[in-house]
Amino acid sequence: MEKLIEIKNVSASYDTKMVLNDVSLTVWRDDFLGIIGPNGGGKTTLLKIMLGLMKPISGEISFFDNGNPVSSLKIGYLPQINPIDKRFPISVFEVVLSGLASEKRRFRNFTASQQKQIHQLMAQIGLASLAERAIGELSGGQLQRVLLARAIVSHPQLLILDEPNTYVDKMFESQFNDLLGEINKNTSIILVSHDIGTLLTMVKNVACVNEKLHYHPGTELSDEWLDQTYSCPVEVVRHGDFPHRVLKKHDIG
Repeated sequence: MEKLIEIKNVSASYDTKMVLNDVSLTVWRDDFLGIIGPNGGGKTTLLKIMLGLMKPISGEISFFDNGNPVSSLKIGYLPQINPIDKRFPISVFEVVLSGLASEKRRFRNFTASQQKQIHQLMAQIGLASLAERAIGELSGGQLQRVLLARAIVSHPQLLILDEPNTYVDKMFESQFNDLLGEINKNTSIILVSHDIGTLLTMVKNVACVNEKLHYHPGTELSDEWLDQTYSCPVEVVRHGDFPHRVLKKHDIG
C-alpha cells in the first residue's frame, strides 16, 4: 500500500490541557478512514494538524505523492460548522466554481471545460436545479450540499468530512453514501462521525481517538471498547438488513 499521510508520535494541547498524546497514524492512498471518539477526545484537533491549521507540540507529520515526500497535498475539507455567510450575494454555481480557484489562470476566466465540470458535478449531487439560486435562499441541508460540492470539485487527493450527518438530510443520505463510494475510487477519504452505525457500513478502516489513538484495520468494534472510550453504554439501532461488525478489544490508556 502507498502512504499518503504519516503522523508520528504527535502530541497537541490547548494551554495546559493535553488533547493528543503520542499519536501515530498512517493514511493510505485510496483509504476510507473513519475516525470516532468521544467529544473532546481530540478528533478535530487531529484534523487541524493534518490540514496545517495547528502545529503539534511534538512529533511530525509527513505527506507523500506517488511514494515521494512532498510539502503538502491537495485536500478538500468540509468542517462541521458552516463557514459561509449566507448574506453574501453569490449563487450556488459560483460557490461551487470557487472550489477551482487554485486551478484558474491569473487574470483569466474559468474555461468552458471547468464550467462543464461544475455542471456535471452539480447534476450528480442533486444541485442542478439550484445553480442560479442565491445561497441565502437555501435550506441548511442544501447549503451544506453545495459546500460538499465545492470541496470535491477539484478532485483532491484527500477529502476530509467532519460530522457529515449534520449536513446530509435523510432524502439525500443514500445518494450521499453512494457518492462517497464513487469518490473513494480515486480519492482517499477521512470521515469523522458520532454515528458509529452508519460509519461502519461505509469505511475501510477505523481510528479511535480519545487523547490516545487506536487503529483498527477493517471495521471490528467491541462493546467493551465503546463502554471504556465513551464512558457510557453505546447502542446502535438499525432497522432492516444491517451488517454487524465488531472491533477487537484493545487496551485503553
